[in-house]
Amino acid sequence: MAAELDFSPPEIPEPTFMENVLRYGLFFGAIFQLICVLAIILPVSKSHKTDSDTCEPKNSETVKKPKATAAQISKKPKKETKKKR
Repeated sequence: MAAELDFSPPEIPEPTFMENVLRYGLFFGAIFQLICVLAIILPVSKSHKTDSDTCEPKNSETVKKPKATAAQISKKPKKETKKKR
C-alpha cells in the first residue's frame, strides 16, 4: 500500500512569455490604482507660488464680459405667416 502513494511534487509547466507579461501588467495596474486612490484621499499642499498668484488683483483686461444666457439667445422674433384659407 505504501508503494502506491506518489509524494513527488506535481509537474508545473514553465510560464510562457505572455503569462509573464500579463502577471507583471496586473501588478503594475494594481500599483497605479493604489497611487491614484491615495492621490485622491491624501491632501496635497499647494506651493507658495500658486498662492501668491491667486492673491493678485485682476486687471480690467483679464475680466471677461458675461455672455448672454441661453434664454436670451433663444428668444428670436418668430416669423409671422398669413393663414391660408
